Amino acid sequence: MEGELRLLDPATRADPELSHGLLHPDFTEFGASGRIWDRESLVDAMATDPGPPVTAEEMRGFRLAPDVVLLTYRVNRPEGSSLRSSIWMVHAGRWVLVFHQGTAVAR
Repeated sequence: MEGELRLLDPATRADPELSHGLLHPDFTEFGASGRIWDRESLVDAMATDPGPPVTAEEMRGFRLAPDVVLLTYRVNRPEGSSLRSSIWMVHAGRWVLVFHQGTAVAR
């Protein structure tokens, strides 16, 4: 959960070194916009526009394997809300995000 909250922080998102270190080399995101992101394209986009602070609610973790966790939660932004799911795994001795999906919530 700590890593996920760090990735939601505009200060982390604006710093390519920080955000890069939290993402698995084979990271993939299915964005709420429908766009598919890889590690490099997401790091570049976040550095260019880290976005405003957001609120994460109802965050829950589910252990899928000893070194794999699924997080689910809701993000609220001024323009709307989205449901989020992330898969974190231990890689090279540290927790990194390997997959993320955002689904826009109808208003």
